[in-house]
Amino acid sequence: MDHVDSGLYRDITDHAHDAPAWLRHTAEIGTEAGLLVFVALFAVGWWKARRSDTRAFAIAVLAPLATAVAYVCSEVLKSVVAEERPCRAVTGAAPSLAQCPPYGDWSFPSNHATIAGASAATLVLVRRALVRLTAPLALLAAFSRVFVGVHYPHDVVAGLLLGVTVSLAVVALATRPAVRLTGAARGSASPVARWITGPGPRSDASSYATHRRR
Repeated sequence: MDHVDSGLYRDITDHAHDAPAWLRHTAEIGTEAGLLVFVALFAVGWWKARRSDTRAFAIAVLAPLATAVAYVCSEVLKSVVAEERPCRAVTGAAPSLAQCPPYGDWSFPSNHATIAGASAATLVLVRRALVRLTAPLALLAAFSRVFVGVHYPHDVVAGLLLGVTVSLAVVALATRPAVRLTGAARGSASPVARWITGPGPRSDASSYATHRRR
């Protein structure tokens, strides 16, 4: 079936094949590498939040969890819509730069774009200044899926919107219970729980130490 934006897909993939070799290779690698950057940012955010207050730590932990929930939602939506990949469905299009996923690995919405959108949005909640990095990275990650020929433009737009919407909703709904759990873990007798959650701000850590001495 010919989709509304099949023409735009053809234009993008045609330009991709005309692009310099280094750009094509960068796009092929970057379509996966961008997600690894988000994983690294989540890890750094968690580590730094170990010395932050309970709410900041709770949001830092919820960020990757909310992203995972968004990914699951995209998988469910994929199975409902069951849209064929453009690298098989669009006639007259240039061959995809990346290997076309097998039949049954549906196109709408883009999982990569969903993860990128969710990661970008939740990392901004962890540290607002990260928007300068995460927003462009999410857009590039999403566009790269069209550039390498495995998604329609509407797939990645829907994925970005889905990721942002679901992840922010999850963080909003789960922050309060996550704050309670963080407080309980930081006051726990378990050294593992205290290491994972960290000591909190210095003032909290000092107060806790003084209370223990008493």
